[in-house]
Amino acid sequence: MTRVKLSNVSKTYGDTPVLHGVDLQIDDGEFAVLVGPSGCGKTTLLRMMCGLEAISGGELSIDDEVVNHLPPAKRRIAMVFQSYALYPHMSVFDNMAFGLKLHGADRAERTRRVTAAAKALHIDHLLTRLPRELSGGQRQRVAIGRAIVRDPKLFLFDEPLSNLDASLRVKTRVELARLHRELKATMVYVTHDQVEAMTLGDKIVVMHEGRVQQAGTPVDLYQRPANRFVATFLGSPGINLLPATVLDTAGPVRMQLADGSIVCAAVDASGLAAQQPVEIGIRPEHLTLGTAAADAGARFSGEVTLVEQLGESHLVYLRSSGDAELVARGSGHTRIRPGDRVSLHASVEAVYVFGADGLAHQRLFPEGVAIT
Repeated sequence: MTRVKLSNVSKTYGDTPVLHGVDLQIDDGEFAVLVGPSGCGKTTLLRMMCGLEAISGGELSIDDEVVNHLPPAKRRIAMVFQSYALYPHMSVFDNMAFGLKLHGADRAERTRRVTAAAKALHIDHLLTRLPRELSGGQRQRVAIGRAIVRDPKLFLFDEPLSNLDASLRVKTRVELARLHRELKATMVYVTHDQVEAMTLGDKIVVMHEGRVQQAGTPVDLYQRPANRFVATFLGSPGINLLPATVLDTAGPVRMQLADGSIVCAAVDASGLAAQQPVEIGIRPEHLTLGTAAADAGARFSGEVTLVEQLGESHLVYLRSSGDAELVARGSGHTRIRPGDRVSLHASVEAVYVFGADGLAHQRLFPEGVAIT
């Protein structure tokens, strides 16, 4: 059992604060992904877990033991870095076995552990090769294998796939997910790639400017973002955002856009009042082409400015009559072309509302309706 808990953890460099009172719990066997833009503090937080960075304030506990001042070697943590950090003059076997040798494991034990890890990672046929004879994906698997053989309490990954090309990233991501299921180990993974975060994580921790914005399952964060930042960070293409003014909050919240059109949203109206400025959000996949039903939450019409054919789906970019820029996602191929005039609409349940403070008013889903 390996559980990680951060209580009011902070980090400063001189007079410059980097992390501000982070509270987070990662449960036993969980795959937690720290995600956010560059400079948000996610790698600093990971290095503090490993012991490579000192903690300025708060407590970091592993299995209920406070480890703030425990050296890295005594934390039983394995870290896989963005760079493979392999010894160029050593074979794959010797690279993977090096840490075990330092800790006094005999040859038989080293062979047993390295062989088992290599088979799990499908690199058992590469054990006699040198790093320069391997592809980038193979080198990364060697680095992961070096971590596995130590049988750590906790795995930490610092953007391990960022040096791989797109195809290798997908393959290695699948391998990591499989490995997590087989090992049932607690893993913390840092990335700025939201696709990696959404596909790998049991728990996603979205960070921004040294603070945790929201933590939860991928579905929770995507369907119920806590604030505007989380809503805009997750999803590709990003959520459509438009300024609006509240008209009334009886029943579905009614709002008016800049062009005078009315948008309705089934959201918690707590804290909303007439004439209050807000921002509405609609994800591209929730915008549907064609004639809207009478009870649609939002309606738009305008000229298509761009169509992107993606094979399994397509994106339609629209400049509405109110001069707003919108993007809608549809499945498969489309006959729509730039210059066409089309109508888009979204259901009342699909409209997000963000207050002036950026916080989200949670959507109210009717029973039996699944909104993604």
